[in-house]
Amino acid sequence: MKIYVSIARQELQWRAASGPCLRSWPVSTSRFGVGSVPHSQCTPLGRFRIAQKIGHGAPLHTRFVGRRPVGLWQPSSAAEDGVLTRILWLEGLDADNANTFSRYIYIHGTNQEDLLGQPASHGCIRLGNQAVIELFDLAELGTLVEIEAEPPPLTDFAQTL
Repeated sequence: MKIYVSIARQELQWRAASGPCLRSWPVSTSRFGVGSVPHSQCTPLGRFRIAQKIGHGAPLHTRFVGRRPVGLWQPSSAAEDGVLTRILWLEGLDADNANTFSRYIYIHGTNQEDLLGQPASHGCIRLGNQAVIELFDLAELGTLVEIEAEPPPLTDFAQTL
């Protein structure tokens, strides 16, 4: 199984090894664009793996600070980029994105579900809170993730990972 994220479509897909999409959800990637420069708040491109899964069993809308649960989300600032519900921490597998883990790039739930489907994050891949629970339960440590600016043809996907 693999995860595929399309920046162009603002979509995350759960795919079988042979390539067919089994499930998809809208996401928000970085409003600052794509890239791997430290402190840029850009979403990196390329191949990754899930290095850590954080939040198993936490209640819906649990807020995480420094990857630790600090209670349920309280709407204190609509502009805040809350990390909610679950965290899938990514590790880069390519030379260009090898710093992804140290940049704290995650797939995580969000307090701004109304912005899903458009670039709005600070570098991470935001999912709806119910969706991130579903993905968290499907994905295992080591699951491959590919983030691409433009989607490849479906027939080429399985060959790229």
